[in-house]
Amino acid sequence: MASDGLALSGKKGLIIGLADARSIAWGCARVLHDCGTQFALTCVNEKARAAVQPLADELESELAILDFREEGALEAVVGSLAERWGGIDFVIHSAAFAPPDALGDLIDCPAESFAQALDLSCHSFVRTARAVRPIMNAGGSLIAMSYLGGARVVDGYAVMGCAKAALEMAVKVLAHELGPTAVRVNAVSPGPIMTRAAGGLHHFDEIVAHASERSPLKREVTVEDVGWLTAFLISDRSGAMTGDTHYVDAGVNIMG
Repeated sequence: MASDGLALSGKKGLIIGLADARSIAWGCARVLHDCGTQFALTCVNEKARAAVQPLADELESELAILDFREEGALEAVVGSLAERWGGIDFVIHSAAFAPPDALGDLIDCPAESFAQALDLSCHSFVRTARAVRPIMNAGGSLIAMSYLGGARVVDGYAVMGCAKAALEMAVKVLAHELGPTAVRVNAVSPGPIMTRAAGGLHHFDEIVAHASERSPLKREVTVEDVGWLTAFLISDRSGAMTGDTHYVDAGVNIMG
């Protein structure tokens, strides 16, 4: 796989949220590795590390544990990057979570679970931006993973739709705040992909099938599709793009 003129070789960064070989983070990692970038990967805990360490080894990438619920965990990861490289060029945030009792109808979602979903799916990106700001190189790119359910109602997405809507607004505000330092902030909104995390949502397999049927291209989206969009957003070719949500969904977002 070639970089196709994106000139990414030598760029360094952080990819948050590796869960397994089906995860969006893995699709991004594979593409960016083939484009010549260097990056550290994170997973959520030791159990996950045992499963994904072979993936990190395949790409010769450092793998760290990052649980946003653990105080100081994010700062430790960023500190390690600062010691290793001094500055970085990109961060991909592919982390989201909602407690099981938040995954039903929104009207039944407990306040504490709603707050946790927003914290781990949206504010964790804000905290990441704050933590990496001192080591982001000019022209750097912060990318958050969203979903169409943050812009319109997707049956069964409920509280996560609220979290993604908040995330997309946070992207706009952070783009405004970090723009003077020449750091760009964007969201990527993939079509539904049956990742490990998505498998916990009610009827998500039906959402995937329905999206494929309705999309103009009549196809499912792959994690590599997402990886190529993130590669472009990291590259200098997208240097005038910030504060927006970019769809990679076979066109399903345009359908009524």
